[in-house]
Amino acid sequence: MEYSFKSSELESKLRECTEKGITELAVHDPALASNKGKLLHFLETAERDAPELFISFKVDPSILDADVFRQALNLNCSIEIPFTASANQNGSCLFDKKFYSRRAAMLNNAGLVFGAELCYADVPGDSLKLFKDRVDFTVEQYPNHIDFPQTENSEEEQTARVTGFFSAEDIRSARNIAFACRTFYSAGRAVPWFVSVLKSLKIQSSSFFADFAEWQRCNNCDFRSGFTPEGVRPEEIEKMQLLFLAMKYEEKNKTELMPVVQNIVKLNGAFSRLTGEGEESIVETQYNPDDLLGPESLDIVSFQNDVYMENCRVKIFAGEDGPDYKIL
Repeated sequence: MEYSFKSSELESKLRECTEKGITELAVHDPALASNKGKLLHFLETAERDAPELFISFKVDPSILDADVFRQALNLNCSIEIPFTASANQNGSCLFDKKFYSRRAAMLNNAGLVFGAELCYADVPGDSLKLFKDRVDFTVEQYPNHIDFPQTENSEEEQTARVTGFFSAEDIRSARNIAFACRTFYSAGRAVPWFVSVLKSLKIQSSSFFADFAEWQRCNNCDFRSGFTPEGVRPEEIEKMQLLFLAMKYEEKNKTELMPVVQNIVKLNGAFSRLTGEGEESIVETQYNPDDLLGPESLDIVSFQNDVYMENCRVKIFAGEDGPDYKIL
């Protein structure tokens, strides 16, 4: 069930969320998003009145600092950041990579979960090439998820405008890439391993998503079919990921890497289902989970060359201090 509150009622309704059994709350309030003082007051109120509530809140990245991070760490929350392009007086599209990379690094170093929000063809001077570049850059910042409002809301889709730089065909291509990313990366909870996969395939994320969009079209699970990735069980998305990855590694003549990739995807998927759905599970792997979850997995080619195979049955469970595992 969805509940909506007026901005002025938001803080007073936090306690009511707990009483009604609401477990998640998304806050998209411009007054909070751009005002550090109001945001801190809201976070302090949430910690006091609804400490068990998971809150995602959109924030202007310019107000993020140590004070906000310190208070956010007291909550179960996700910080949503618009990775926004703008236009200068000459009509050129601008995107400040240094600014966003610094903010992403601050969030990652603080140990906070954050998501990114991207749009296309909504500012003068934007182009398909520039949108792809923003997608490639954003993935490299390790956001927990990447949202594309234009693939979720018909009104947002109307903000995409045909220009001399962004044709109608380009807009369709951008939408395909966005929906593929929404499916594979965000719904597929791929953040722990996705950059490693791209590195081993030697492909940019936007090209990878464009290929996956074609795979989705051929398999009747693109946006035209009415497919909604968030409504699919995580195990089904994982099957889609592994089928497509097997195809890509075969295409790149790197099938010898696929067992490593499969182990990494399945083990991380089990942890994500424990965290997201509370599901404990047993996963059979061909490598020791210490290696699959360690820094060795960041380079799949080196992992395949240097790490010994070791068949294991790994139990993923909720430990006293959080998600844990043991070899059976």
